[in-house]
Amino acid sequence: MAERENRGGRGRRQEREETPEFADRLVAINRVSKTVKGGKRFGFAALVVVGDQRGRVGFGKGKAKEVPEAIRKATEQAKRNLIRVPLREGRTLHHDTTGHHGAGKVVMRTAPEGTGIIAGGPMRAVFEMLGIKDVVAKSTGSQNPYNMIRATLDGLRSESSPRQVAARRGKKVADILPKREDAPQESAQVAEEA
Repeated sequence: MAERENRGGRGRRQEREETPEFADRLVAINRVSKTVKGGKRFGFAALVVVGDQRGRVGFGKGKAKEVPEAIRKATEQAKRNLIRVPLREGRTLHHDTTGHHGAGKVVMRTAPEGTGIIAGGPMRAVFEMLGIKDVVAKSTGSQNPYNMIRATLDGLRSESSPRQVAARRGKKVADILPKREDAPQESAQVAEEA
């Protein structure tokens, strides 16, 4: 019988490895209890963040009598609730943003290359699963991991790329982005006129 259980466990891991496109991170696990006539029944609640590390991320929660089953349920729910976030150069955010959920507030800022992920706990898990390599983030208000993750995802939903802004405004991407080489062109024009 022990052999069958081991085989079942290995089989589940193989199923998860068949879809390597998603990585998952266990953020929190709580022991919860239900009071019944004969005493208390204990169960477990798991909070999991899932992402493809290329711009898609989602979170899920699951409850069960055993920890592995709670994690499996949470992972399945997270895969159903993925959101897509545009990334600049595949490493950071396009612009600074804030997110709110309940009493949880988060501020996320773009960062130059080599900064790394400067964020705490649940926010770090979201950024790692999203594939962000450089970001500075601060959480104020609620320290509850559920609220922090929801606030982070709220902020990431408001993230938009220059291409999306240009499409919404009916302009070209070049018109949206600031021109950085104005000064050298002006000096070259002045030199030609003289």
